[in-house]
Amino acid sequence: MFDVANAPFNGATLDSRQVKPGMLFVAVKGERVDGHDFIPHALAAGAVGVIDGRDELAAAARAYRSALSAKVVGVTGSAGKTTTKELIAAFLRAGGFKVHATAGNYNNDLGLPLTILNCPRDADFLILEMGTNHPGEIAYLVDIARPDAGAISSIGTAHIEFFKSQDGIADEKGTLFRSLPPTGFAVLSKDNDRYARLCSMSSAPVVAVSPDGPDAAAFASALAIRLPGRHNVANALIAAACARRFGVSLEKCIASLSGFSLPGGRWRVVEKGGVTYIDDTYNANPTAMIAALETFASLPVSGRRIAVLGDMFELGDRSAELHAAVARRARELPIDEVVTVGAEANAHIAGDFMCSSAEDARAAIANLVRPGDAVLLKASHSMHLADALPE
Repeated sequence: MFDVANAPFNGATLDSRQVKPGMLFVAVKGERVDGHDFIPHALAAGAVGVIDGRDELAAAARAYRSALSAKVVGVTGSAGKTTTKELIAAFLRAGGFKVHATAGNYNNDLGLPLTILNCPRDADFLILEMGTNHPGEIAYLVDIARPDAGAISSIGTAHIEFFKSQDGIADEKGTLFRSLPPTGFAVLSKDNDRYARLCSMSSAPVVAVSPDGPDAAAFASALAIRLPGRHNVANALIAAACARRFGVSLEKCIASLSGFSLPGGRWRVVEKGGVTYIDDTYNANPTAMIAALETFASLPVSGRRIAVLGDMFELGDRSAELHAAVARRARELPIDEVVTVGAEANAHIAGDFMCSSAEDARAAIANLVRPGDAVLLKASHSMHLADALPE
């Protein structure tokens, strides 16, 4: 294996087309493509070494993490983990630190070790998002990352098909807290559905935040346009608690929000033809969908509020129940029309207008909207609901 702890290299990639001189090439056999077939191309492009397979990738990342002086912060949760990760990174940068963080959703057994290997040696902080949809995956990731601090955004029902219950999800996510050293710290919101359970899992002191606390109003005001909603205030408070433990002032955290934005498909606001479209299609689970609906319902709108809701996946035998819970909440809120997309949403949310695909939904929306209306689009990523946005 390439000596990542001592030999110079300039990042790592799985894609031979992205290799630049000095990089490492990671050869992994996938379902459709075998990365080993591209080793000659990677070496010709200037790769200084090859990492062979997932096990060697994990070992290399583990060794390189040990060689880094950066503090490592792990972030997980059923919903809001990417937002929280991005906010932690932004707040620490506002404090003058050099920060490397997970790009996009590189939060699994390939993405996390790649993120570590792409961390500059002189970084002050490494912020790692940790995703899971099967038991044991967080344990695998924390064994590689060995975080100094950890944050959990929420415990909902995402991937409940594989965890059976919210307690099962909490136990999986709580593995992050169990991995922390006594010298570290854990952060979560008192709004978390499994707050007490998670606190009991932490091996380190717990920092608790509250969307009803003294700093909440300042964050709510700063986030009002870009990331409205109580759940996003909680995410910001979690991120600020992390940054403040490392010496960043509350004022610098809040000031940094003036230029803050999330990666695409996460509460992206688009104005077209006098209609406001909110593209929140990156992914969805029941917790996140209800939070999005509640936030959408609170927005000032001169016309109607129209929610376009698609299927949520990996809910197992609770799919009907959890889609129906979304339907009940949507009916309780001041939402004028609901458009549903996909078999599960049509059957169990049962919108005023039902569509079989994103393309059908685009036509339905075009016929439905008028100037002054606001449209929220949310579904699991594989529904491709962003395709329902007007061109």
